[in-house]
Amino acid sequence: MAEVTKAKAPKLADPVAATIDVASQQLIKRAQDLGIDTIFDRAVTMKPCAIGVQGICCKNCSMGPCRLPLPKGGIEGEDTRKGLCGATANTIAARNFIRMVAGGAAAHSDHGRCVAEVFMSAARKETEAYKIKDTNKLLQIAPHLGVAITVEEDGETKDRDIDEIALEVAKVALAEWGKPEGEVLYMKRAPEVLYEKWKKLGVLPRNIDREIVEIMHRTHMGVDQDYKNLIKQGTRAALGDGWGGSMLATDLQDVLFGTPYPVQSEANLGIMKEDHVNIIIHGHEPVLSEMIVAVAQRPELVEYAKSKGAKGIQLGGICCTANEMLQRHGVPVAGTFLQQELAIITGACDAMVVDIQCIMQNLANVAKCFHTKLITTHPIAKMEQDNVIHIEFDEHHAIEDAEKIVRMAIDNFNNRGSEVMIPQQKASQVAGFGVESIQYHLGGTFRGTYYTLNDNIINGRIRGVGAVVGCNNARTRHNEGHIQVVKELIKNDVLVLTTGCNAIACAMEGLLTPESAAVFCGPGLAEVCETVGIPPVLHCGSCVDNSRLLLAATEVVKAGGLGNDICDLPLAGSAPEWMSEKAISIGHYVVCSGIYTVFGVTFPTTGAPVFQDYLFKDLEKMYGGMWDFEADPIKHAHKMIAHIDKKRKALGIDKARERVLMDMADRQALEA
Repeated sequence: MAEVTKAKAPKLADPVAATIDVASQQLIKRAQDLGIDTIFDRAVTMKPCAIGVQGICCKNCSMGPCRLPLPKGGIEGEDTRKGLCGATANTIAARNFIRMVAGGAAAHSDHGRCVAEVFMSAARKETEAYKIKDTNKLLQIAPHLGVAITVEEDGETKDRDIDEIALEVAKVALAEWGKPEGEVLYMKRAPEVLYEKWKKLGVLPRNIDREIVEIMHRTHMGVDQDYKNLIKQGTRAALGDGWGGSMLATDLQDVLFGTPYPVQSEANLGIMKEDHVNIIIHGHEPVLSEMIVAVAQRPELVEYAKSKGAKGIQLGGICCTANEMLQRHGVPVAGTFLQQELAIITGACDAMVVDIQCIMQNLANVAKCFHTKLITTHPIAKMEQDNVIHIEFDEHHAIEDAEKIVRMAIDNFNNRGSEVMIPQQKASQVAGFGVESIQYHLGGTFRGTYYTLNDNIINGRIRGVGAVVGCNNARTRHNEGHIQVVKELIKNDVLVLTTGCNAIACAMEGLLTPESAAVFCGPGLAEVCETVGIPPVLHCGSCVDNSRLLLAATEVVKAGGLGNDICDLPLAGSAPEWMSEKAISIGHYVVCSGIYTVFGVTFPTTGAPVFQDYLFKDLEKMYGGMWDFEADPIKHAHKMIAHIDKKRKALGIDKARERVLMDMADRQALEA
């Protein structure tokens, strides 16, 4: 008789080791008790490829994959590793790296194209759902696209009709993706010194799409084999993303939906309500979520929800659609990328509506275990599972689509199981700081300027600025890297600007409130936050809104006193838990805009030391910014602080100035 072998039980994640968030720990344990696997468990059972993670596996033709592991003990002397075609480790790593740039730039820039198409429909008045909400922002961006806002008539300067301006902006903006000649127009929004640097180095993007396509051509088998030339093309594509597609997406969204200003809200899974219809909106494009927010507030739909036994409708967001709804409407955030499955595991999610990017296919498997309706809405983002509903979004029928989705969620309210488990954890937050609102907070309506920020950097109350952004990564403890880096920075008087999942993590930790400054900040930053009434960590939007950080840095340069280029500023970038190709594209356009940038967890070029040195050292000589890597969050933060101190020293502001009590005669002499 054959011996019966008992199958081994699958390995499960330790909830406490998986995340620092108590709400997530509770729901990971609940999923395990119910026999539902989540990304936290899969991270335990599936280990990453040691060669792929170093960027030295090439699968760009069918003769491979060619795997070029580092020799034991590292490389001494000449690196003789080659693929079948002779491609070196540097060539393979550079090709893989810029293909990541292409993927990330395509994602963000295609997001921008979608917004531009909706903007065109609004400008043509083809849809009742979308209108121009912020005419001031429209008039602000029009000149950067070469669109005049005044006209000369009979010797007089007159304002052009706002509808004419909107239509011309729409046409020019859409052309940025594929125009046959010229360069991306927004490049000239950078400081003049930086623009001239890009021009001299030959990296000004010609249009947004062309640079992405050219990466795919250059990295085809047998084309570009020089890692320096490859990264030059990666730079063009990344700049076309940051100063092109992403910046256009942010600007056009502001014009259509309103420029964000600070709002108060809450964050974490505890925002869900057992006695309400819960709709979780997840993804990155706000064009549909804007309509769902509007429809969900309609009195007739609230009454319809009450007729089903609910007390109302509760919206919540995951990922950057969450940040978009938050910064314009105060809609609370349910969680970060790694919490998307957990929102369904509460048993209280009546509908999860997804659009594009960062959406796990396993959501469908989790939804099968509960009553949740999982609804995809974008033609390029469907799921193969049969329990997923597809309602394809069309801007010409946006209100009808949104109402259909909200009614479907309401009808599903009574299908909940008996056991609902919503964690109690949630935190207050203040979000929605853009270039304009930061300027307002620093100087008010009539004196708004970045000079106040510059002055406090010069006098040392603020040591510098850290832009901390990016995703979550299941290969590290959820949110730990984000929070440790940010807390270490603000403890050392570094003001933090944040976007994406880092912003959500900081909100969950209570760092997005003015009151947190007194608890977590050094004395200088705490004094500034108390005086101005701002948090020490400023929520600047979704991941596509990293373009706001570029413009904020440009405003600091314009305000004066801190050099004439972005690379002169006491400023550093960080993505402590990055995981997506978008992060690589963002990181590269930030680096090539002159900002020292540190990534955590892992880095995709460690298997090619020569190429990595080029990124980590040589780029600084060319652009003023460079890449760096540090997995340990505290060391990561101190690398940023060391760079900020280096820039302060170069500017001659590294020593405290002697305070002098001035009399009236001294002041009059200064004014003279």
